[in-house]
Parts: sequence; C-alpha cells; structure tokens
Amino acid sequence: MEDYLQGCRAALQESRPLHVVLGNEACDLDSMVSALALAFYLAKTTETEEVFVPVLNIKRSELPLRGDNVFFLQKMHIPESVLIFRDEIDLHALHQAGQLTLILVDHHVLPKSDAALEETVAEVLDHRPIEQKHCPPCPVSVELVGSCATLVTERILQGAPEILDRQTAALLHGTIILDCVNMDLNIGKATLKDNKYVEKLEALFPDLPKRNDIFDSLQKAKFDVSGLTTEQMLRKDQKTISRQSTKMAISTIYMDLEAFLQRSGLIADLHAFCQAHSYDVLVAMTIFFNTHNEPVRQLAIFCPHAALRMTICGVLERSQSPSLKLSPVPSSHPNLQAYLQGNTQVSRKKLLPLLQEALSAYFDSMKIPSGQPETVGVSRDQVDRELDRAGNSLTPGLSQDEEEPPLPPTPMNSLVDECPLDQGLPKLSAEAIFEKCSQISLSQSTAASLSKK
Repeated sequence: MEDYLQGCRAALQESRPLHVVLGNEACDLDSMVSALALAFYLAKTTETEEVFVPVLNIKRSELPLRGDNVFFLQKMHIPESVLIFRDEIDLHALHQAGQLTLILVDHHVLPKSDAALEETVAEVLDHRPIEQKHCPPCPVSVELVGSCATLVTERILQGAPEILDRQTAALLHGTIILDCVNMDLNIGKATLKDNKYVEKLEALFPDLPKRNDIFDSLQKAKFDVSGLTTEQMLRKDQKTISRQSTKMAISTIYMDLEAFLQRSGLIADLHAFCQAHSYDVLVAMTIFFNTHNEPVRQLAIFCPHAALRMTICGVLERSQSPSLKLSPVPSSHPNLQAYLQGNTQVSRKKLLPLLQEALSAYFDSMKIPSGQPETVGVSRDQVDRELDRAGNSLTPGLSQDEEEPPLPPTPMNSLVDECPLDQGLPKLSAEAIFEKCSQISLSQSTAASLSKK
C-alpha cells in the first residue's frame, strides 16, 4: 500500500488524466480507508495505463482533528506524507482540462461547491440511503450496511482476492469493527454482511488484532481531544445549516459537557469561533462513555440572540418525534443553555431536522403580524434586549396580560410530571415583541392610537 501511495503522489506531478477516488467531506476513518483501499484495488485490477489516486476530502491541516485516523495510519505504518489531500489537487482545473474522472466512495452527493464536477462521476459506492434527486447519472452501488469498508472488502474479495495484503486487510478489518461498534448485537449497527466480511478477513489473516483490542484502541483515539484548542474541538466533527441569513454550526465534541464548560476562556472562544465563521448559533453535542461503557449525550446551545436561542430550546424541548428527553443543566453563562439528553439514540443526523425546524420557527415568529405596523429602525439586538427584559421581569406563579402566555424561567426539573413546562416552552407572542419594539421608533401619537385599539 505504501509503495502504491508513493506512486500516486508522483503521478500528480505529471500532466495526465486521473481517476480520483474521493471520500466524503467528513473524512472519518470509514471514508479515508474506503478511498485508500478502493483506489488500491482499482489500480491493481485495471489493465490499461489509467491512474487511480485516492484523495482525502479535507485540507491536510485538518487531519490532526481526526485522532482515530492519525492513530490508525501510524499503527499501519502509513506515513501521512504519502497521502493526498483536497487542498493538494485542483479537481476543477483537471475537469476543465478534460483530465478528471471521479469515483465517489462513502457518499453520493457532491456539495454545491463541487456541483460542476458531477458530470465527471463515473461510479458511486455508498452505504447510506440514496437521494434520488441528487444522485449522479452513473452506475451507483448502494447497500445499507454498517460500514462502507465492508462493501470495499466485498469488491476486493470477489474481484481479486490475491491483491489483498495484510496491511490493507488490517485497515479494512479495524474500520468495520469501529464503525459497527465492535459488532455488538445490542447496538444493532452491524449487518449480516458486515459480520460476514469481518470473519472472512480474520480467516485469511489469523494474526489480525483481536476485535476488542482494535476497537478499544480506535475508540480511545477517536475520543481523545487532549491537546486540542476549543476551536479545533469544535471543527473536529462539524456540520453547518442555514436559513436565510442565519447560520448554525453543529459540532460533536467527545467529552463530558461539564468538563467542556469549565475550559478556561470558553465563552470568549465560542464568541471568537462564531464571529470568525459568521455563525449566529453554535450547538455542541457532547458524547462520552460512562464507567459501564454506556453512551452519555448532552447538548449546549450557545447564541447571543435571546429570541433565537429561546426558539431553538423550545423546539428541542417540545419535540416528540423524536423525543430528546432533555433535562436542563445549570450554566453560569447567560448566552448558553445546556441539557442532559436522556434519549441517547438521537444522533446529530436525527437532530438536524429539528434544528432546521427551529430556524424556520424563528423566522416565522419574527414576521410582522397582520394588522400590526412595521417596526422601523429597530435592530435584532433591540428585539433581543426587549425579550431579555420581558423574560427577566417574570416570576413563577405570575403571568403577563391575559392575551400573552406566561413565560416562567426553566426550572431544573422542567421535564418531571405536572411541571408547567412538561410540554416545552410556550410559544413567544410575536405581537407582544413587536408592540414593545415599535414604541422605540413610532411617534407618541401612533403609540397612543395603538393603545386605544
């Protein structure tokens, strides 16, 4: 494998057509190993002079954020220097020169920034549900298994088992085991095919590491964030969604939320991260394993805009499909709301639709109600200050006017039976918000006429 990868780097210096095997933008262990192994297989089994090179779909500087990738490369004696990263090859220039063919592995939809490359896609190998509207018009092989490395292993063993060496087998074996959570039947991620090909690899190479040993070491490396800055931790496993001009970052952090919140200068770091990347909201999803090796999930919503933060929290607290079973966690930071997530089955993939819903709900709540005058010259910060003032003036047991719903502060036991917030936060009254804000910019006579209505 190392000699093959060295040859790939040399091929980049030549002006010739390339077949690029491209993993996904997350570049997790499955994506990286699948790209390396599939390119290796195609290079070894193609009779023509075509050149197949694997490309890791991240910048080289981002590799240290993926601890399990770094650990496994070192363990397999593959130097990082022989790898090719996305910032080291200009795919768009190759396309314009008519010298690019793409093979997508562990994904089948290119991002908007790569939309022009779709016509170069010759094959897709993936293990996630297919998006028919966005899938390239080429041969597509999709099977819902636990690890894409399983499908690559199948391709090799069915097509040319003689090319499989121990190093490549160990890469595939460890990746499938990590992706399928050590083939744990209780977790249920491993399919029959995943188990089948792990057993085949073990039969072909009996000296492969024991499953428990390789899983524990890879899992430890994946969750090791020691030495990372707050920004690196946030970027390590991050997705971004947006609605209109509002952007939200969703970062998975592999540590206890309590320890994360105690990091020195955390709030300043969060502010700086959001400002640097123009994020309005940051959602941190923490996950770690307790002493019984059970997953523990927690959530933190950081947002300086009170109205937006409250809307997001309300949607998440009220959600029943899925139910997150959130329990508020004390936080000394005024712009941050933290939760213990009782339903550990809700991963980021399942949370994303709820967060999209929350952004939609926020913009719906900010629309001018019918019959109300527009608020001229009032910024979102002013709206937020009015919301903060309105929220802080409330006390338990008291409510606002009859037409406005009560908004008590969220208690520690907000999810227990008979709690007023058992069904989540009440909806904010858009009328009340804009009534208050309009008083800032409207004349006294207009305000007086409004009060008479």
